[in-house]
Amino acid sequence: MYNPLKSQAMYRIYYRVSTKQQSDSGLVLEAQKTIVHHYISSKQITKVYTEVASAKSVHRRPILQQAIRDCLQAGETLFVAKLDRLSRKMEDALAVYSQLGGKLVSCDIPNLDKFTLTLFMALADRERELISWRN
Repeated sequence: MYNPLKSQAMYRIYYRVSTKQQSDSGLVLEAQKTIVHHYISSKQITKVYTEVASAKSVHRRPILQQAIRDCLQAGETLFVAKLDRLSRKMEDALAVYSQLGGKLVSCDIPNLDKFTLTLFMALADRERELISWRN
């Protein structure tokens, strides 16, 4: 099976934190950067996008939308440290995956395909529901 992390592909990195407090502390962003740099070299990164947004929909995140447009224009792959930084909503994650023509890599699921994405996102979607019930 093709493993994009073993290739010399070029990536556009998307980091996201949900709150300004997380952004100000820098810990969540630093953790994401550490994970990403464990898997790929800095030479493979063409651009980094960082967003502070807890928007429930990926369509309400302008920086993510710009990253997707730029990936499509450059023919590059969008790279995230963890899928939950992209979305916890199954429909949104599948929409982004489809928009990118499958050119999406996440460190927590290195050999990502549509089937695996669907399974993991179904679990994340359920977790999102449970979190909303507790709050």
